[in-house]
Amino acid sequence: MSASDSKADVVIIGAGIVGCCTAYYLAKRGVNVVLVEKGEVAGEQSSRAWGWVRQQGRNPREIPLVMFAKQLWTGLTDEIGADLEWIEGGSLKLAYTDGDLSEFEAWAREARDLGLDTTVLSREAVKRAIPALSGPFLGGIYTPDDGQTEPRRATEAIANAARENGVSLRTQHAVERLQVENGAIKAVVTENGRIETGKVVCAAGAWTARVARMIGVNVPQRVVKGTVACTDPAPFVSHCTVMTPEVTFRQKRDGTFYISNGTHSDYYIDLEALRDVGLFMRNFLRIRKRTNIHLGKDLADDILRTLPGSPARAHPFAHTIGVEPEPNTDFVDRSIRHLRRLLPSVGRLTVQRTWAGRIDASPDATPILGEAPGVKGFYIATGMSGHGIAMGPGVGLVMSQLVMGDTPSIDLHPFRLSRFKEKDAADWRKTL
Repeated sequence: MSASDSKADVVIIGAGIVGCCTAYYLAKRGVNVVLVEKGEVAGEQSSRAWGWVRQQGRNPREIPLVMFAKQLWTGLTDEIGADLEWIEGGSLKLAYTDGDLSEFEAWAREARDLGLDTTVLSREAVKRAIPALSGPFLGGIYTPDDGQTEPRRATEAIANAARENGVSLRTQHAVERLQVENGAIKAVVTENGRIETGKVVCAAGAWTARVARMIGVNVPQRVVKGTVACTDPAPFVSHCTVMTPEVTFRQKRDGTFYISNGTHSDYYIDLEALRDVGLFMRNFLRIRKRTNIHLGKDLADDILRTLPGSPARAHPFAHTIGVEPEPNTDFVDRSIRHLRRLLPSVGRLTVQRTWAGRIDASPDATPILGEAPGVKGFYIATGMSGHGIAMGPGVGLVMSQLVMGDTPSIDLHPFRLSRFKEKDAADWRKTL
């Protein structure tokens, strides 16, 4: 059957970690799945992430979901027969003030009530856990069964497992239209043809809002750019992932460090930024000091794409394919300086390579999962807010259950899209 007249039980848009996991779990059930991707597998954020599988620090609403996902991660290497570079080394966030410690204690109490093993450590206990750490920290919060994986390798391996289970994986298939009849999904039209289906899972990451708007569904979404760097190999320090206000790191099996400039990011104002401003304002004010705002070319380019005769009107994602976000070199320089101070014993680490990625965020930094109100058969899986790798398998499995009419393993009510209209968004102040 050609791409121009194909059919599927489910079409999944986006071959990042969430889309690939959803396809994999559906295919294991014998469902006829077509997975379409405008570029390549893991071509965007799922190959640019830190690689942390972190339960620590998330909003309490997310803890059951991320705990569920982490348990899936522990068995995925054996299940799909591929090396995902999985390491269960724990995670640690350092405290530099008494206020940090109080905040950590409050979060840890709530997390433990939900079943997560996490502990606030004194400075002495932190030093016993990772003797190489240096600096004026007072302590930290430690979650021993958090882990790490290699994002691109893991996503590609899961995509291969999905394909082996029967998924039709179609790269270079940008979505151009969605067809709806009588309030229900009828087909997905890509640049290479039409796929008839009654169910679509939109896991398009940073582009989800634009896809959903094709059929009148408003998904509040912001996209920020994060920068990551990889160092040369260094003596072993720890397989625990470490976060401070100025630098984060994880050490891979080969001794290299993946580092980032704490929670700092770049935010480029475009037309998307003008939508749902009120929903994002509180969280924006909270992170304002850690965000570089850019106004100019992105907004102008977006406006030009809306004009009559613009190729973007017929091919809305053509300009996004194969585009490499430019890393913030200032962030990299600051990251390496802070890492050298934090780990003076490893010597003069040098940066081997840098990259950047687009992180999709919801107004409350919590996922949006579920069927879209008003369009039967259109399901949304977005808003991982920088934690798509950590939550990917869990989100994939519960979305597969939801699509097939089963009761999901995790209650998805807290993640429904309508929570914003209902003024029931998650409290971002409960996120570390």
